[in-house]
Amino acid sequence: MKVEVSNTANLPTPYGHFKLTAFREWTQNIHGRDCELEHLVISSLELPKKPLVRIHSECLTGDVLHSLKCDCGGELEIALKLIQQRGGMILYLRQEGRGIGLFNKINAYALQDQGLDTVEANEALGLPRDARDYRIVGEIFKHFGLSEIILLTNNPSKIQFLESFARVEREEIFAPQNCHNQEYLQIKKNKMGHLLP
Repeated sequence: MKVEVSNTANLPTPYGHFKLTAFREWTQNIHGRDCELEHLVISSLELPKKPLVRIHSECLTGDVLHSLKCDCGGELEIALKLIQQRGGMILYLRQEGRGIGLFNKINAYALQDQGLDTVEANEALGLPRDARDYRIVGEIFKHFGLSEIILLTNNPSKIQFLESFARVEREEIFAPQNCHNQEYLQIKKNKMGHLLP
């Protein structure tokens, strides 16, 4: 795996003061074409021995536009607050739409408007329900010397994958539900095995 690491810079935010480091990964997209992905690590000024870690896949609609259709933006905000309080990092992975990309995600949204759920919409487009790849996480953990973490997640697949890089203790993270994301959260629980109430 070819990876390039940026310098580290400061980032003051409404949630507190963080450090930023970018990781450039040379990989292939969902269609097998070579591409570069630039991931971001948002870390507290000091890292504890067992840091709190959130692996957050990019969600432009949720993180930036505050979409009510998902829980992504809410989870990111909760993670930023917790990382500031307890020390740790957010790995902001450029894997929009569970790895299918923004263009495909919007096409999937259009199918959801017609009544399909998130899994059915991806499958109707001939795409996997989850195309994310977490191999870059191993390189990031190596760079920061992480061997044990507290992982903020409800996704058992993330836990299973990351256990090949570090000792993982899970902590749940729940963003507020609303009338727009209730079905989405049920699909995550019932069809994707997420550990949700």
